[in-house]
Amino acid sequence: MNDPLDKITAGDDLFGKIKNFLSGFVGYVDRDNRREADKLLRLTVAQRLEEQWERIAELQRRLIKEKQLEQVDDLEDAAIKLRAVGNRIRTASYGYSGLFDAVQINSKELELIYEYDVALLEGVAQISNAIDNLSASIGTDGFPAAVRHLVTLSDEMVVAFDRREEVILATVDSTGSEE
Repeated sequence: MNDPLDKITAGDDLFGKIKNFLSGFVGYVDRDNRREADKLLRLTVAQRLEEQWERIAELQRRLIKEKQLEQVDDLEDAAIKLRAVGNRIRTASYGYSGLFDAVQINSKELELIYEYDVALLEGVAQISNAIDNLSASIGTDGFPAAVRHLVTLSDEMVVAFDRREEVILATVDSTGSEE
């Protein structure tokens, strides 16, 4: 498979993983390009989450056709979380628009941001796999466990994005820059 998500584990370090995920992402370490690279990364993750949300919606339509309405409801929690975190990632406004121009981020903080970027990218791949598993388990005893796993992964995406924001906001607070 030639999907960029498959390339994420090919890098030797955090930067390599991100660079391998997105072609043309070399500017990520170049201070002048960080703002655009950050935006590109967030938009890509948000788009991938939207694609996964659409897959869940398709599974829900399938369940409705098969008159398994209770299971449709079970999937709604994961669908809502994925849509919400995707929207938050896409529309994050504070600190991001001029963050990399206004704030001097040291290498330790930047490495933490990279770690959360990798977690977001890997999280999308894990969610995609969980949806594959969910689809295969419709009508089986394994369906409730597959739903719980998807909800857990959705929660982990929210946490990863929250922690990434915390690193950035802590950087802004420590430099005394205003948002």
